[in-house]
Amino acid sequence: MNAKLIIYLVSFAAFLGPFTQNIYVPILPEIQKDFHTTSFLINMSLSAFTVTLAVMQMVYGPLIDTKGRRRILLAGILIYIGASVGCAFAPSISWFLLFRVLQAAGIAAGSIVATTVISDLFEGKQRGRAMGVFQMLVSLGPVLGPVIGGWVGEHMGYWGVFMVLAVTGVLTWLANTRYLPETRPNDSQGTASFGIQRFLSITLHPVGLSVILLGFIQFYTFHNFLVFLPQILSTEYGLGPADKGLVFLPLSLMIVAGSYTGGRLQEKFEARKILMITSSLHALTIVLFMLVAKLSLVYLIASLVLFGLFFGLSLPVQTVLLMDAFAKERATAVGAYNFFRFMGMAAGPLFGSILYHMRNMFLPFEFAAILFGGILFFVQRKLRMKATKVTHT
Repeated sequence: MNAKLIIYLVSFAAFLGPFTQNIYVPILPEIQKDFHTTSFLINMSLSAFTVTLAVMQMVYGPLIDTKGRRRILLAGILIYIGASVGCAFAPSISWFLLFRVLQAAGIAAGSIVATTVISDLFEGKQRGRAMGVFQMLVSLGPVLGPVIGGWVGEHMGYWGVFMVLAVTGVLTWLANTRYLPETRPNDSQGTASFGIQRFLSITLHPVGLSVILLGFIQFYTFHNFLVFLPQILSTEYGLGPADKGLVFLPLSLMIVAGSYTGGRLQEKFEARKILMITSSLHALTIVLFMLVAKLSLVYLIASLVLFGLFFGLSLPVQTVLLMDAFAKERATAVGAYNFFRFMGMAAGPLFGSILYHMRNMFLPFEFAAILFGGILFFVQRKLRMKATKVTHT
């Protein structure tokens, strides 16, 4: 068994989730025209995908713990392939929305299976390094999605975009069928079951609650940037669509670089310290952004670089801490964690829009910074109490 190959196989399956989520964003107007529909329903296809990804985390977690990693991933990819073909040939916006939901329902298995398989195969410092590779590949999804989708959509239309996803899904299914073994430990059978009580026990655990809260607020904040930064760039600097896209590039690349580096940091430093330091610095970059955003475009971009770096650095350690705390129910724990991360993605633009129209364009970021600070204070106390109990024991 080639463990390194398996890391890339399952990580690519996880990559398909965020890659598929926004791949067709550059051609939304063309899709709206083809379906003769409203912008609201077209945008709903993005929201429906995200919400389904979140909900399915809660479904797949116990299934993967009880039924195995391999069979659930392969079944999920098959659903994804069929739904991608359905999106390509959808006769109406209603069918398109349905197939988008099915797409998300299928590929939602990728992220949970990937983190669970990596935790099955690696321990200690090697697990941290492997999680860094995983987070790096997943972070590439939202970066490459619009780039590839824009190019394919320009030459082949939205039909071509979803057929590319279908073909990619087939290749991913074949590769995992050939090389992915079942990695579930024999002693984990029957340790997880459906029910709210199982998820509550994870969210009430000091480590589980800490990681979940940090994941929520970080993705909440990140999606505030995705939604409101373009408006700030237009208002303050008069940038056009192409130039605004270039401003996002260093942010995205630093998230990727930070994710890879964060996995390596765990080989030298204690995981909880890394989590608190990187998360605290991530919160401070929000304040930095608000202070320099109006001073100059160079300073604004520099603050985004730091924001992306510390965001990426904190991601691998979160999954490692979660896997260590819930060794026999890893998939269920990751499912709960991912659910709240996706809820953060959805909540950021929703509440941010309300705040944006109340006073000034920076109010969403002010609220995010305050909420982030409160969560950091709470998490620090929780982890300190947990460490104290372990020491006394």
